[in-house]
Amino acid sequence: MADERETFWNKLGDINAGMLGLSDDQRFMPMSHYPDPDASALWFISARGTDLVQSLGNGPQAGLHMVSDGGEGLYACIRGRLSLSDDDAKLEELWNAIASSWFEDGLKDPDIQLVRFDMESAEYWVTGGSMSFLYQIAKSKVSGEKPDLGDHGSLTF
Repeated sequence: MADERETFWNKLGDINAGMLGLSDDQRFMPMSHYPDPDASALWFISARGTDLVQSLGNGPQAGLHMVSDGGEGLYACIRGRLSLSDDDAKLEELWNAIASSWFEDGLKDPDIQLVRFDMESAEYWVTGGSMSFLYQIAKSKVSGEKPDLGDHGSLTF
């Protein structure tokens, strides 16, 4: 189980973004995530005017974050609780060139809103990545055996 968690967090950390939304909503948006394994959380830097942030203004809500990256070999549906955060120290820790591209006034931009996603569970598929996928498909054609495309499992946080 510890190896599964470590693999999950390592692969998730190598992926830049996924689709984030509320569990009871059909609208998801691409968002860069910032993993925080010690807290079993993901962080997002968003804008106050987004539908997601506006919805969270009424308090924490159930959310989903979906990740699909064949190159890194991780596909995951992560469930948890989304909430707004005013943690300036965390925002400074996460701040980077990508985030600064969205906010003209940098860290002082009044439109910045930090969002915390406390993870509860994840269903995942871990593969060896795109090169491994191609190898497994070619091997299955020669051997007649089904390809070994990796592991599937669930984690609870």
